[in-house]
Amino acid sequence: MTAPFVRRGGRRRPPPPSIRRATVDDLVACTHVWRDALADYLARLNQPTVAGDLDPVRRLLAHLLATDPTTFWVATRPASGGADPGEARGANDERVVGFASANVRGQAWFLAMLFVEPHEQARGLGAALLERSLPEGRHPWRDGEIDVDDDGASATQWTFGTATDSAQPISNALYARLGLVPRVPVLHLVGVPTRPAALPALPPEIDAVAFDALPFGAPGGDRPPVVARAVDAIDRELLGYEHPEDHGYLRRERRIGVLYRERDGTPVAYGYTSRVGRLGPVAVRRAGLMPAVLGHLLGVVRPAGAFSVWVPGAAAPTIAGLLGAGFRLEAFPALHCWDRPSVDVSRYIPITLALL
Repeated sequence: MTAPFVRRGGRRRPPPPSIRRATVDDLVACTHVWRDALADYLARLNQPTVAGDLDPVRRLLAHLLATDPTTFWVATRPASGGADPGEARGANDERVVGFASANVRGQAWFLAMLFVEPHEQARGLGAALLERSLPEGRHPWRDGEIDVDDDGASATQWTFGTATDSAQPISNALYARLGLVPRVPVLHLVGVPTRPAALPALPPEIDAVAFDALPFGAPGGDRPPVVARAVDAIDRELLGYEHPEDHGYLRRERRIGVLYRERDGTPVAYGYTSRVGRLGPVAVRRAGLMPAVLGHLLGVVRPAGAFSVWVPGAAAPTIAGLLGAGFRLEAFPALHCWDRPSVDVSRYIPITLALL
């Protein structure tokens, strides 16, 4: 039995899609939703549409599903006989028409992606997917208050965040109603360092060593033990949590990690670059080090094309240095949205907009 169409304003509308947890078999279809939604949005802004290989998006979604299967949801409709035979289908041959994925690291929830097919938008589906992606029993505002343990001796607090495009007022209003208010612009800079002297050199008391140049210890590890200890300590300081699973993803993506240490071995920063030009994450214990660390990372490898990096507006000297070195600003800024400030974005450059 099928549900009847809903008649509104003289028009026949289908019933809402079904919503369920995602599976690996849904991921290719999710990349098509991502592509279609972005293409529609960019076309309305008279911007170039998204093109190219979707497999990096699928790999990112696979990582998000593997680490957070309970906060990854898809909206589906039954397959129609008239569908394009080349159309990507999800599990059970269903059509995926929307999805939302969030990651939880420690007590920080971050909405990685929420996309809905253009013909399914403006019907409340995005809000429904967002609600499902929240951690069980947790919600912005309700968890904005400090939770005190029974003995009253300690307190913890969840944080909720996401990154959005500044040119999407409807989406930004949806998140802001939940308390995820835009707080920091994030600028997309692209280019090659044609004037590298615009970025300072590393201070002489700081050494840089590639992760892979350090002993890995036990076979099969994602990171050498000295790197794991240093990186986890810096992440706890800047983010409030460790996320070794994401560093494992970076290694699988073949990003090249570099550890920065004072002469006595004290770690002061780490950063990643790659042969495809992706920069980030980059984390520094002193904000003044960020331009020098990025300048060093730009010289570690020569990319196949241009470098690409998302830099929070709070890191103003870094942005000025990159522009002076020959980078350019691309498209619209993104916005980091949080229910409360939780990450020192003057000292941290994210992996992507979907994954801190």
